[in-house]
Amino acid sequence: MNCRFCNNELTIEFIDLVNSPPSNSNLTKKELNEPEAYFPLKIFLCDKCFLVQIDEYKKSDEIFNEKYAYFSSFSKSWLEHSKKYVDMITKRLKLNENSFVVEIGSNDGYLLQYFKKLNIPCLGIEPTLNTAAVAKERGIDVIEDFFGVRMVKELSLNTKKPDLILGNNVLAHVPDIKDFVRGLKLYLGESGVITMEFPHLMQLIENNQFDTIYHEHFSYLSFLTIRSIFEAHELELFDVDQISTHGGSLRIYAKHKEDETKEKSRNVQDLLNLEISKKMNTIEYYKDFQKKANKIKYKLIEFLIKQKKENKKVIAYGAAAKGNTLLNYCGIKQDLIEIVVDISPYKQGKFLPGSHIPIVNESYIKEIKPDYIIILPWNIKDEIMKQLEYVNKWNCKFVIPIPKMEII
Repeated sequence: MNCRFCNNELTIEFIDLVNSPPSNSNLTKKELNEPEAYFPLKIFLCDKCFLVQIDEYKKSDEIFNEKYAYFSSFSKSWLEHSKKYVDMITKRLKLNENSFVVEIGSNDGYLLQYFKKLNIPCLGIEPTLNTAAVAKERGIDVIEDFFGVRMVKELSLNTKKPDLILGNNVLAHVPDIKDFVRGLKLYLGESGVITMEFPHLMQLIENNQFDTIYHEHFSYLSFLTIRSIFEAHELELFDVDQISTHGGSLRIYAKHKEDETKEKSRNVQDLLNLEISKKMNTIEYYKDFQKKANKIKYKLIEFLIKQKKENKKVIAYGAAAKGNTLLNYCGIKQDLIEIVVDISPYKQGKFLPGSHIPIVNESYIKEIKPDYIIILPWNIKDEIMKQLEYVNKWNCKFVIPIPKMEII
């Protein structure tokens, strides 16, 4: 197996989470009695360009299909984050009704709806038909396809070049990252800007976020590595924000290398210096991650077995992809966690892949009155705990498994 960026042979294993079903492929009751596909979940480190990556066992069109169940609009905090971004970037780039904005991985229109309200022409690119259908109901133009060089060549004939191309949590989901970035270069307007948000590899390692590893995530990115990938395609990173979403992410700003109208921010050198000071450009930095993950695994299993012996009721909240990685790596099933609650009607009535824990609506919490609620999407734990404040009446406690076991 070779590196998907520099083609160097991959020999260093970053972590092996053994086998897991695709993390967003919830099952129907009928499917519980059918064979379930599991794929290896082994991550490698390239010792030349330091791209952390999965071998592509599962093809992207098998993951992002009509069964894909992640709808961005069901997180209040994510909607707030998206609106703030739209307000910020509109002012910064002076976008107006003559501008053109394209979002790659536009999902259900969660973000483009805010550009639409400002009368800024926009287009979504989204391969999953069920989320694209919701965006279209909101009056947003959507092309149902995977972004890359082929698509850009077809698109360029019919649309003007964008002033802004954005992608939130899409860069990590791309199997052919070189084709994707080459597509960005070809499609971007002459003085246009690209912004991309993605989880920061530094945060993943330093906060034990091994549950953010799943088949949909082909790449795990440091700023050092993504800068190299963009530079190889004549795109320059001229600014970067460190943001709190998804347990700590980066928002990069890119432009054509030949575009001299934009000043380079100090943030770029500061972040490069930070990553170098932490030795993210050495193999040493990436060692022992497996041990850190195993420590969390053993503590969570120990906690659940103890509660089971004491006849305590334990449920989970949030049928999130990261939760499925955690549950499947720990081998946790319905005997230890009764149900998982989720506010998305697209998930309710189904079952988590692998663990087969039933997904139910929130009314079950008041009915069951659990002793503990494990918050699987720990990145929005404050939002969830506020939403479920009423459980304090019967002294229910929240359990946050990552970055370390915490009972609140």
